Amino acid sequence: MKKSVITLFAIIIIAFVNLAQAQSVDEVLAKHFKAVGQDKLVAVQSFYIKSKISMMGMEMPLEMKIKKPDIFLITTTVNGQNMIQAFDGQKGWMIIPMMSPDPQELSGAQLSQAREQVNMEGELYNYKEKGSSAELGGKVNVDGIECFRIKLTNKDESTKDYFIDANTYLITKVKAKVSQQGQSVDIEQVMGDYKTIDGITMAMKIESKSPMGTALITMEEVKFNEKFDDAIFKQPAK
Repeated sequence: MKKSVITLFAIIIIAFVNLAQAQSVDEVLAKHFKAVGQDKLVAVQSFYIKSKISMMGMEMPLEMKIKKPDIFLITTTVNGQNMIQAFDGQKGWMIIPMMSPDPQELSGAQLSQAREQVNMEGELYNYKEKGSSAELGGKVNVDGIECFRIKLTNKDESTKDYFIDANTYLITKVKAKVSQQGQSVDIEQVMGDYKTIDGITMAMKIESKSPMGTALITMEEVKFNEKFDDAIFKQPAK
């Protein structure tokens, strides 16, 4: 159960030769940012996302409350019990009722992966300022779609491959490695059903594939600049 729960968090948590030679990484990314409305996304200060995860024959409601730069509260309901991941700006914590009713520290790889999934602006935005590097790997065919392949290397040397549709400049697939219980696991995410909300274009369906199976995340409601009381992000007393 513990391994499945950690895998669920990792999943919840988590863009190429003639044309590639004529365009740089930053030129491709500039078109991508224009396609998604990055300027409007950057201006947003908080997010509310209601979705559901279909995995292992179950449907699990998921709710995310996020405040920039990295404060968040993620609640996933499994068999009527709420699993929580949170960060209040200083301290990360989680509650997994089937393991313990008390809050536990959220740190290391678990905290890093949680932060990744609430980074609504994306890792590609301002990647140089974040200490990362990006490499344009040419054009590849992804499920019948001609895509640019961009390899992002973070400052911790972890890598992630983004596949960006050469026509729409929207991300179609992401391939990454995540750490689970000291082991490296491959995860693939397929983005689809893009919709534009308040000038911001987002994938409303994300299919995640890992050795533990496939999970489909479906966005049901997205709101920007919601007001959240900072108290909801604080770790409750034991």
